[in-house]
Amino acid sequence: MTTISIGYVPLLDAAPLIIAQEMGFAREEGLELALRPAPSWSSVRDMLSFGAVDAAHMLAPLPIASALGLGAGTAPLCAVSVLSMNGTVIGVSNALAEKLRGAGHDFGFDNAIAAGTALIAAAEAPLRIGVPFPFSMHAELLIYWLSALGLPAPQNVDIRTVPPSSMADALAADEIDAFCVGEPWGSLVVEQNIGQLLLPSSAIWRSFPEKVLAMRTGWAEENPVLCGKLIRALVKSARWLAKPTSPTLAAEMLSRPDYLNIPWDVLERGLTGQLQISARVERREVPDFLGFYRGAATFPWRSQAEWIGLQLARRTGLERAASMAAAAKVFRPDIYRAALDGSGMDVPGASSRVEGAVSHPTAVASALGQITLMPDPFFDGRVFDPSTPE
Repeated sequence: MTTISIGYVPLLDAAPLIIAQEMGFAREEGLELALRPAPSWSSVRDMLSFGAVDAAHMLAPLPIASALGLGAGTAPLCAVSVLSMNGTVIGVSNALAEKLRGAGHDFGFDNAIAAGTALIAAAEAPLRIGVPFPFSMHAELLIYWLSALGLPAPQNVDIRTVPPSSMADALAADEIDAFCVGEPWGSLVVEQNIGQLLLPSSAIWRSFPEKVLAMRTGWAEENPVLCGKLIRALVKSARWLAKPTSPTLAAEMLSRPDYLNIPWDVLERGLTGQLQISARVERREVPDFLGFYRGAATFPWRSQAEWIGLQLARRTGLERAASMAAAAKVFRPDIYRAALDGSGMDVPGASSRVEGAVSHPTAVASALGQITLMPDPFFDGRVFDPSTPE
């Protein structure tokens, strides 16, 4: 049995790591996972960069930002698999929520244009929004959303870094007006009656990579056998999580003090997509709110990395084509394919695609025949073709 140390932030989308250890998928591969919680994303990045852990649960844009020279970090990092799709929520303070309701917004929770237009109209400038890290899908989707609706961001928005577990406190202290955070921290804002949920981030981009399994590039390339064992264990874990019978048991395991230490019924909301958006017990159902497996969810598409690289370049002034090229090298479908070769688990035939172009479940060529991709539209109808970016 080989021990692999993995850093993570206690969030619902760390489930594949926890389940792989608790349900024996890691042991099937001859691994013991030493899961090490961290209070912030900068801590996880530093743990991985300086060799304190072998792998990490990481924000999808973070290793790309590192490759572009943004933020701290020393060793080159790569993403060998995607751990989760979607799973984050946008929320507002109670005061801002009542202002939105007073102006007629219905909190339908599925219309990004209606929600964003209402938010821009109701907010006092500059809108203060908390995100867990500057280089995150939280920040990138907020900037994309608000800019498309006429509020240039980040220029005219005050985006503040707030650790996930501190989001409710920041909202209660009037340090932020709104937030974007991964579950269960949005639900805990509602539980404490500090704020209300406005929109799932998947209403902005239906299927986006939220967290990845990151490694130091040198370690991944020098340890292909161990890397492959870990990827296979996590894909098995993701497949188990996708079963209709799994959410309750998964929530109970994740709720333990050693992991998230949050009531299981609050965790179950994000796992089932049955969210409570306010203390008024308003509930909304969000299909595919948090995805682990369906639609090749674990596959590290280079095109998604290139989208992230382009967004980072746009807001930091970096050269766009060079940033996209550097980003594409961070996501490693070659390592992922090698890990699953001969396992009986399927992988897409291509490594890149046009993002935002799938409007309904669509079968595409795969290593074993066909694999079905899930809808992935952007809210504004745009598509992203890496060969002809805007």
